[in-house]
Amino acid sequence: MIRQINTRDYPRLLEIWESAVLATHNFLKEEDFTYYKENLPNYFSFVSLWGYEKEGRLVGFIGLAENSLEMLFIDATIRGKGIGKKLTEFAIQEQGVTQVEVNEQNDQAVGFYQHIGFKIVNRNELDSQGKSYPILQMSL
Repeated sequence: MIRQINTRDYPRLLEIWESAVLATHNFLKEEDFTYYKENLPNYFSFVSLWGYEKEGRLVGFIGLAENSLEMLFIDATIRGKGIGKKLTEFAIQEQGVTQVEVNEQNDQAVGFYQHIGFKIVNRNELDSQGKSYPILQMSL
């Protein structure tokens, strides 16, 4: 079930984020992992957050801003079960998402978005924090 996130969910979102990033972002330096983890809650207020609940427990979430998918994280213990696809389809069909930015080094995510229909339209050498993790801008 997809539902809107509230502030009481934030601790679980951080757990999901950590699980997902450890499973998919092996390119991140340890100090950058810590930096992003500490700062992630600051970004929550700038996006519309939606979560996927399975058996009463949040197992994935997305963050949306206007027509952009800003965050998509799935608990590593349940990856590959279609939850990311369901959340992304919800974002596209129900929330009007047409854009996403993804770490170029996250091959799984790039392939996932391409499979859904996103195309690479631009590349930035640095991420939004000025760190040297190239970002691909993708659009439907």
